[in-house]
Amino acid sequence: MSRLADVDLTASLGKEEAKAQLAAAQHRLTHLRLLLGGQLGSGELGPPLLVLFEGWDASGKGGAIKRLVEPLDPRHARVAQFSAPSSHEKRHHFLWRFWPALPGWGGMAVLDRTWYGRVLVERVEGLASEEAWRRAYGEIVDLETTLAAEGTVLVKFWMHVSPEEQLRRFESRQADPHKAWKLTDEDWRNRGKRAEYEAAVEEMLERTDTPAAPWHVVAGEDKRWARVDVVRTVCAAVEDALAARGIDTGLPPRR
Repeated sequence: MSRLADVDLTASLGKEEAKAQLAAAQHRLTHLRLLLGGQLGSGELGPPLLVLFEGWDASGKGGAIKRLVEPLDPRHARVAQFSAPSSHEKRHHFLWRFWPALPGWGGMAVLDRTWYGRVLVERVEGLASEEAWRRAYGEIVDLETTLAAEGTVLVKFWMHVSPEEQLRRFESRQADPHKAWKLTDEDWRNRGKRAEYEAAVEEMLERTDTPAAPWHVVAGEDKRWARVDVVRTVCAAVEDALAARGIDTGLPPRR
């Protein structure tokens, strides 16, 4: 079964409808974030919230992250971006460099690119040995299971777009001097290996989708739809986690 092929990339929202739905979802998230941070309700700190973003180049990760955190006080959410590991980081286990970014109780962190690079770019580009990236599936599941057992709410997104839409966005960026910096030679090279990356993504989704940390594949062809879907999904994950702990959010039921 192909998770990517099953995504309905025709999903879309009109401008006004998307604006209203996004505002409602962001308002709900703001309430939940304050509740987790002990600023509402009993004053007790709620569980850590960790949101992971992976996806194709130009799939809308940055725009989705912006809408996710823009209604929040910047002191209440941390966004960390990860690229290729440095020479110093390579001296340690591949998960080591992510630990400082993980949230504690009452905290929220958003990771733009994550430890899944080991089974994606490092696998496809030959930057990790086959033995290492194959072993990484179990190491990642163990880490996420441990975090969840300690109380962390994990929300994992794969932002999905078709190769045709990705090309359109690449060309749009290339033509805009204010956005051209986002497009690199590496992006074009990765696009040329789409089939290899798709195989890696499918195996990642299959082997690391667990009850403690399920994957949410977002239809990213329409940016408005994707942004609303991301914020709503995070809200739902937090609400379900609080309900499991018997905590009343004080919010009306989700629609």
